[in-house]
Amino acid sequence: MDPSKAEEPQLRHVEKDVLIPKMMREKARDRCMQHVDAFNHCCKDAGFFMVFKCREENAALKECLTLHYQDPAFFEECKQEYLKEKREFQQTGIPAKNRKQKLPTSM
Repeated sequence: MDPSKAEEPQLRHVEKDVLIPKMMREKARDRCMQHVDAFNHCCKDAGFFMVFKCREENAALKECLTLHYQDPAFFEECKQEYLKEKREFQQTGIPAKNRKQKLPTSM
């Protein structure tokens, strides 16, 4: 057995197929923000006819997102970030979104 595989924790189905891809979608959306903004702007301007008028913007957005979704290095990056957040939760008992909030300075 490969020693590097032995150190890595087993991921549950929900982690591998739901939680990590959710993180990937959020990060990919941030990385493709230029395309997201262009598509949103086009949709607002086109109104009901957005399906026809915003094809180029939609295609560019899909291409950018798909590029990230299919990148194994990006999956690994998100997986490592997920595992880090999971370890921190196990140590502190505080979810990551609550940990990032500022604590009051005086109590």
